[in-house]
Amino acid sequence: MNRSIPLFFLSNFKRFIDRFFTRKSSALLIWLSVFIGILAGIMSALFDHGIVWVSEFRLEFISSYSDSQVPLWLIAVPVSSLMAGLAFYITHKFAPEAGGSGIPEIEGAMEGMRPVRWKRVIPVKFFGGLLALGSGMALGREGPSVQLGANVGRMISDLFKVNKVDSQALLAAGAAGGLAAAFNAPLAGIMFVIEEMRSQFNYSLTSTKSVFMSAVMATIVMRLITDQDAVVKVTYYSHPDLLSLWLYLLLGFCFGVIGILFNKMILATQDMFLFVHKNQRWRFVAVGLFLGAAFGALSVIEPDLAFSGLSLIPNVEGGHYLAGGLLVIFLFRILTTLLSFGSGAPGGVFAPTLALGTLFGMLFGLAAHALFPEIVTEAGTFAIAGMGGLFAATVRAPITGILLVIEMTSNYEMILPLIVTCLGATMVAQSLGGRPIYTQLLERTMRLSMRQKRQEQTRKAMFRVSQKDK
Repeated sequence: MNRSIPLFFLSNFKRFIDRFFTRKSSALLIWLSVFIGILAGIMSALFDHGIVWVSEFRLEFISSYSDSQVPLWLIAVPVSSLMAGLAFYITHKFAPEAGGSGIPEIEGAMEGMRPVRWKRVIPVKFFGGLLALGSGMALGREGPSVQLGANVGRMISDLFKVNKVDSQALLAAGAAGGLAAAFNAPLAGIMFVIEEMRSQFNYSLTSTKSVFMSAVMATIVMRLITDQDAVVKVTYYSHPDLLSLWLYLLLGFCFGVIGILFNKMILATQDMFLFVHKNQRWRFVAVGLFLGAAFGALSVIEPDLAFSGLSLIPNVEGGHYLAGGLLVIFLFRILTTLLSFGSGAPGGVFAPTLALGTLFGMLFGLAAHALFPEIVTEAGTFAIAGMGGLFAATVRAPITGILLVIEMTSNYEMILPLIVTCLGATMVAQSLGGRPIYTQLLERTMRLSMRQKRQEQTRKAMFRVSQKDK
């Protein structure tokens, strides 16, 4: 009798749960989004702390040889080379789709064109990203956080067996949570899904609520684990002179041209690396070993040219560099960003793009201040506007760029020049025929996938013919 009572309650509770889940109510989807946001926030916080720990451990190990006669950069070469080589190896062997930022993979998954193998991608992206970013490569953690968050969304969808439409909504919710936690920017995370993934996202009141809930919860969790400060600590500026707004529009026009060229260079760099390694594992790993060695040395000799670039932004905006130094860093960081991201390493291009935008914006601001000192009193305002300008031109998501910079820097009074710069960049990029970088990367991935399938089919056909001849 005593045993039948708990069994009775257990069986009825199970029937209630099964019935509740089978209905796939909107309330269930919202609660699952809350859960996804919490997990995405935890994973993003662990990823962030892991990168810091790996980077500091590497630098401490290198610094321990400071008393020896061996140059520190020479110590950094084998350490970083091994880290990057291992990141490239596990990516190519276990989850090739974890290479790069992962955002095109999520967009493809939302269209039903790409699989989401979360059991493989989550560990590979997490540990591969730690090794690649920790080695000193010029990569950001934001793209990986988006892919990790989206894969968490798919994991929950599979565990709770939601339907295809709801599964897409939870995938988008996870992506929003990942970006929101990475940048401590909930509005930017929400808008990124709505604006950048507009062609893939299935708009409805429930799916939009899911994205909101996940982004909010991920940000709350991230702030509980870390703090509530802005990700990038820069000067807080007041409203710029209204007569100077035409200069921000001109800056946006410049970014429109730069953004198109930058996107073309990314695709060209990826084609160059593909020509080198031909998708063969040992060649791919050899590329990682070489790049790891190069960036290991660079991170010791000239750290401004390595790493994600987020720590560089306050120094640039604060006026710590002369115009000549800014130009040199800008040109060389374009090269290091292209080499890092184009190689297929598990890392993103968000943060490096923001750093490049800050560098060019500061250069433009110094020139504007020299030519129009009566209306341009602070060159740093153009550095802040530049953060969003290049992002808007390359990703073609101006509203996301505006919100991202405002939330990252807490410069809320810079909203008007940011709007002018980002819209100017988008207008020029669109007028010149530029297309969003993630759309182009997804199309390239699909072309390569189809080519590989055709090659595999040809190989199998030739094998069957050879077997018949025998």
